[in-house]
Amino acid sequence: MEAQILTLENEHLQVNLTNYGARITGLITKDKAGNPVDVVAGFATVDDNLNAKAPYYGATIGRFANRIAKGQFTLNGEQYQLPINNGENALHGGSGFNNKVWDIIDSDEQYAVMQHHSEDMEDGYPGDMKVVVVFTIDGATLRIDYEATTNKDTIINLTNHAFFNLNGEGEGDILGHSMQINADRFTPITGNLIPTGELASLDGSVFDFRSAKAIGQDINADDEQLRFGQGYDHNYVLNKTSEDELSFAAKAIGDITGISVEVFTTEPGMQLYTGNFMDGQNTFKGGAKDIRRTCFCLETQHFPDSPNQPDFPSTVLKHGDEFRSTTEYRFGVA
Repeated sequence: MEAQILTLENEHLQVNLTNYGARITGLITKDKAGNPVDVVAGFATVDDNLNAKAPYYGATIGRFANRIAKGQFTLNGEQYQLPINNGENALHGGSGFNNKVWDIIDSDEQYAVMQHHSEDMEDGYPGDMKVVVVFTIDGATLRIDYEATTNKDTIINLTNHAFFNLNGEGEGDILGHSMQINADRFTPITGNLIPTGELASLDGSVFDFRSAKAIGQDINADDEQLRFGQGYDHNYVLNKTSEDELSFAAKAIGDITGISVEVFTTEPGMQLYTGNFMDGQNTFKGGAKDIRRTCFCLETQHFPDSPNQPDFPSTVLKHGDEFRSTTEYRFGVA
């Protein structure tokens, strides 16, 4: 199938998608004055996505989102080696689902269903895997449903890597955005950005967003974890009352537009990334460069390096089981 552009639209949202990487290329909602604002950074055409020097904007990430230490994991007594593409680690699956042209199974103005067949040992992962992603708009909500099956035990961790600026794509940095995260703990990292295995309390920490505060309030504090990530690039352990519960994860508000997004997810974790490694090498669809900290990401997920961290929730998908995950982005104005 060729790469295509799709549009979902109702009176509240316009969501632009492409099946190249099953990605969101733009999302238009209304600000507090009723004006349309594109709050997701991306590229205008399929060719622009293909030629971009940054591969993750808006994409579906897999087979394994986030980092795996040294690209190695052991499953059922066998060790597997993944491509190394982030220092000494594997990041976002290797060449990844973001670089694949997905099959469009069905679509209309309200939803789009995309499917990818990931072959056994693609990027080093065992098992033939069928992955389905469904994008649906309902009122001011964008819902993403993920499903996957495999013919051999494997690992999986899927997310969407939308880059948000709720003041609008290209409208300055995101440091004045308000952020709230429903987590009492996070997973500290080492200097090579791999979790230590600890589930650390946020009490007294610059990482504490339980009460809403500006993203930039503490981002330049003298803190070892912030130095490691060059800002926020950390996984939060979301507060849950039950496993797989669709529950509140985070809320962000643009300080200029008043546009808000609430994130609900069945996933146990969420990575807050504040665009620390954006370096101005790409030009977005509106003409702005991808300058450092002009976007943030809220990547719902299982925890980084989970296959090597026995105390983290399991990311093993067994033959005969089905992986399911849901994340909703609920837009409004504050």
